[in-house]
Amino acid sequence: MEYVYAALILNETDEEINEDNITAVLEAAGVDVEESRVKALVAALEDVDIEEAIDTAAAAPAAAPAGGAAGGDEESEEIDTTDEEEEAAEEDEDDDEDESSGEGLGELFG
Repeated sequence: MEYVYAALILNETDEEINEDNITAVLEAAGVDVEESRVKALVAALEDVDIEEAIDTAAAAPAAAPAGGAAGGDEESEEIDTTDEEEEAAEEDEDDDEDESSGEGLGELFG
């Protein structure tokens, strides 16, 4: 991910996105740079308008349907607390399983 961040930093500062510049940014951040990954990123971004890609990505969540949060009928707004309690119990069980098996984001970084 840090490789993409380096490209975004270069784009934001109006610097050319090339192998030397990406390598310099990554080294300044203390990253062990893999030359093959730098080359692949530069090649992948060759024909990409980064500003357009950012605008498209930012607009995508806004274009997603609200899922009934706006203008639903009264029947769909009723809440069945029994279902919520069952779901909460299942989530607690899932959390316990994740903790005991060592899965989760904390294990990736810890």
